[in-house]
Amino acid sequence: MQYSEPLAFRLRPQALKDIYGQSHLVGPTGALTKSVEKKLPFSFILFGPPGTGKTTIALAYAKEMGMHYAMINAVTTDKKEMSENIADAKLYGHAILIVDEVHRLDKTKQDLLLPYVEDGTFFLIGATTANPYIALSRAIRSRARIFEIAPLSEDDVKEGLKKALADPKGYNGELKVEEEALSYIAHLSGGDLRFAYNFLEQAYISSNPGATVTLKNVEAIERVPNYGSDKDEEEHYDSVSALQKSIRGADVDAALYYLARLCVSGDLDSIKRRLLVTAYEDIGLSNPSAVMRTQMAIEAAEAVGFPEAIIPLGDAVVDLCLSPHSKAGCLSIQKAMAYCEKTPSRVRDYLRLTPVSLKDEDKYPYDRPDLWPKIAYLPEGMEEERFYIPNEKTLSKYEQQLNEQYKRLCSYKRRTDLRNLKKEK
Repeated sequence: MQYSEPLAFRLRPQALKDIYGQSHLVGPTGALTKSVEKKLPFSFILFGPPGTGKTTIALAYAKEMGMHYAMINAVTTDKKEMSENIADAKLYGHAILIVDEVHRLDKTKQDLLLPYVEDGTFFLIGATTANPYIALSRAIRSRARIFEIAPLSEDDVKEGLKKALADPKGYNGELKVEEEALSYIAHLSGGDLRFAYNFLEQAYISSNPGATVTLKNVEAIERVPNYGSDKDEEEHYDSVSALQKSIRGADVDAALYYLARLCVSGDLDSIKRRLLVTAYEDIGLSNPSAVMRTQMAIEAAEAVGFPEAIIPLGDAVVDLCLSPHSKAGCLSIQKAMAYCEKTPSRVRDYLRLTPVSLKDEDKYPYDRPDLWPKIAYLPEGMEEERFYIPNEKTLSKYEQQLNEQYKRLCSYKRRTDLRNLKKEK
């Protein structure tokens, strides 16, 4: 049995009803099923992890609509190819243009499509692994519905594998695989049917004619789960986000799990950045020493690299999870930033680097540290503004001391009359 095309290509469904999962789109009452039944096409973007059927859904939809369609890949296409497809669509009156990896289109190419989507020259179907609310222009998003494609369940993947074993376009019953081995492949696939098909092809290549593929056989091929570790994939960002949220929620087991996922993918850069941000944002003033230890752990991880880097990184995650937490510093600077963005203000004359026409007695007293806490520093009209938000519920003794110091300093009536202030003892 010899094929030049990959198994996933040979078994690509030709109709929406044959697609695994995604019942919200291709089930009996799904949006795309109803669209096909009524012959009312519309533009849409399919967003989800690799191997979940985005391109397959797009092609099946176009074929069932019975309309002229063309498919391009945003990575390789250029303006010439796009213009040729637009010209073809005009000849047919209405057409469908499928753009794979649509998030790879730069803004100029996205803008090129807009007027033709707007006037109905063609209906746009985009497939993307990147969040369209970030990767696509607002103009494109406003002209297309956005559908999220979920990873397939293990049962769906297993069903796809069994079909591949029996289908004449697959192995036509010539390859035997133990149930345990199929379950293992489905589990490792992470909801990616293409990954599972590729795995099955490797099992076929590795097996002896007439032999049954066992769990031991497939374990020898691959033991690492299929995570979305590409930095352009949405699942990568989800793992990074989940790591910080787990630390914030003091769930040490969850935090270690998401750290491990990122370590498996070898993404040290994202781990370093996220741990450092988390340390300052969520631990911060409650435990400055833990923040410092995180920085040291990151430096150690950089020095040793993977696989040993997991040791200092694991220590840092446990330390941050179980430490007292405080967002006081983070929330305070965010409040100050929000104020600055909407309210213009002027630095007081005596605080300027080189004040002009200011008499000596009105200048900042560099030689009087006893007066420094009594001077007004905020611009005129902002004397009563407070940006620091104390964490009153903190269990950290250090932060409690900061809060007490803050209350003491707030009790001062800060002044701007430096000339008179200097005369006081």
